[in-house]
Amino acid sequence: QVQLVESGGGLVQAGGSLRLSCIVSGRTFSSYAMGWFRQAPGKEREFVAAITWNGGTTYYADSVKGRFTISRDNAKNTQYLQMNGLKPEDTAVYYCASDRRPRTIATINYLSRTFSYDYWGQGTQVTVSS
Repeated sequence: QVQLVESGGGLVQAGGSLRLSCIVSGRTFSSYAMGWFRQAPGKEREFVAAITWNGGTTYYADSVKGRFTISRDNAKNTQYLQMNGLKPEDTAVYYCASDRRPRTIATINYLSRTFSYDYWGQGTQVTVSS
């Protein structure tokens, strides 16, 4: 059974930082691209960042580029999202997700879409106060 468990969310003031983690079990983590998405109340789930299975390429939404950094540690079956310079508009539930296909040569066009992922975490709340 594949499980993704996020942690690291919380309440932070604007300009602050948080680091989200996502631990994956039940599949060969190192073979799958990973992504982060977020969903604010009343809005659709949106792409935040993604990283290829070997960690060689990362992609970001324009809204977080330069502030957020995605990374992975294949030895720990864990991916991370370092969030700096947080803004109130970053407030959302953040979800990690695992690519449905192993070892894909993935583009941002593919990894930015929710249908590209078959397993999702339960989400972690990030709240940024102004």
